[in-house]
Amino acid sequence: MSLLSRLRRVPFWSAVWFILGALYFILPLLATFEFSLSMERDVVGFKAYEVAFADKEFLQTFGYSIFLASMTIIMSIILIVPTAYWIRLRLPEARRLVEFITLLPFVIPAIILVFGLIRVYSAPLNVPFTDLTIIQPLTNYKFGTNILIIGGYMVLGLPYMYRSVDTGMRTVDVRTLTEAAQSLGASWYTIVVRVILPNVRTALLSGALLTFAIVVGEVVLASFLGVKAFGPYLFLLGQHRAYEPAALSFTSFLLTWAAMGIIQLVTGGQGQVAGGH
Repeated sequence: MSLLSRLRRVPFWSAVWFILGALYFILPLLATFEFSLSMERDVVGFKAYEVAFADKEFLQTFGYSIFLASMTIIMSIILIVPTAYWIRLRLPEARRLVEFITLLPFVIPAIILVFGLIRVYSAPLNVPFTDLTIIQPLTNYKFGTNILIIGGYMVLGLPYMYRSVDTGMRTVDVRTLTEAAQSLGASWYTIVVRVILPNVRTALLSGALLTFAIVVGEVVLASFLGVKAFGPYLFLLGQHRAYEPAALSFTSFLLTWAAMGIIQLVTGGQGQVAGGH
């Protein structure tokens, strides 16, 4: 069937709403790109990109955000994969409760999360929270800062990572794979690492890329915890300059689209995990 024949079979109003939706997302992106090329008067060029990428602080903050995103993804996988596996295998009645918990980051704002972290880890419990002058933040210590912000990012990415893994688990016969591995003498660690993980790798990739996009663009947690990450850097840059933030914003969009393209490439456009049957 030719492409023209396929287009003719698409309902008219479906095509209209698709075009309107595409324009809603693409036009602001094109406007941002066009604005980023206008740094020099009467000249269309990539001067804003050259200036932005040459900034040492950009390289430091972006590299640090990539480090935080990588650690967040690793820790999320360590926590969520065994949890989702055990719930599907032994505790199916707890599934609704866990799904409700994973949706809480959508309800509780990030500002509440970060002030909760500061309240718990930065001052004695008997100190009034309004007395900020006597608070000695744990974020004065680099290691403690990393632990706090990675934990916060794990919470923010929990809905995406858990649901991606849970969807991947649905396409795999977890019980049959577990029984087959146990019959061969495999331990629980071997089952999770060498049997379950390879069968949900596409779901893990989807959740990991979504988590990466969240961490790189996050502002609230990094700002209040005093972390020099890419999100606060881009926000502060936008307070003083115009063209460089537009260039970096457009670059962030391209990175996100590239991540989505990787998902489609790995999954073959099917959006599901190949089961290990």
